[in-house]
Amino acid sequence: MKYPESSAAPGNGAQPGLWEQGWYRFARRLPSPNHAARPAAARIDLIVLHSISLPPGHYGGEEVHRLFTNTLDWDAHPYFASIRDMRVSSHFYIHRNGDLWQFVACDQRAWHAGASHYRGRDNCNDDSIGIELEGLEGDSFEDAQYETLESLSAAIAQHYPIQHVAGHEHVAPDRKKDPGPGFDWQRLQRALGWTARYFPVPPKA
Repeated sequence: MKYPESSAAPGNGAQPGLWEQGWYRFARRLPSPNHAARPAAARIDLIVLHSISLPPGHYGGEEVHRLFTNTLDWDAHPYFASIRDMRVSSHFYIHRNGDLWQFVACDQRAWHAGASHYRGRDNCNDDSIGIELEGLEGDSFEDAQYETLESLSAAIAQHYPIQHVAGHEHVAPDRKKDPGPGFDWQRLQRALGWTARYFPVPPKA
């Protein structure tokens, strides 16, 4: 798969500033067809964190990019039969080495949370921004991923009225367990300097 260069690469006429119609300047763009308009009254005040690897536990490949762009070879691995023809996306994806990709403009509705409920509202896709971390639920994450996540979250909160950060496990607890106990919520809170009210539970020691 040949990836495009970031729209913010030098010499390509990128506009100054961090955001352009929901696209983040420091992420490489790979647009996904799996998105829709947000409801007119949507208030984008939630960040939902996920973990993903394809096949599970395999890092460094193109499979997640292909899943989000509907180009995954379903016959390339036995696991893919269980997700065959799935149409999903996330706004952002952070590789183990900290590389950041964006698949859907944050002004649009990505398909990452599924059936969900949080802070008294259903359908979290309507008013959230989804961030996928390359990883396995319950496993740990890399320093480079935290560093990218921290800077990205701060940039999102400067542009959108973020009031909550939660895991997929918190917005869909009957179905999902990611990012899981290997994710360091305390580290994220400390780096961002946000109060505990932004987070689903008191950060783990």
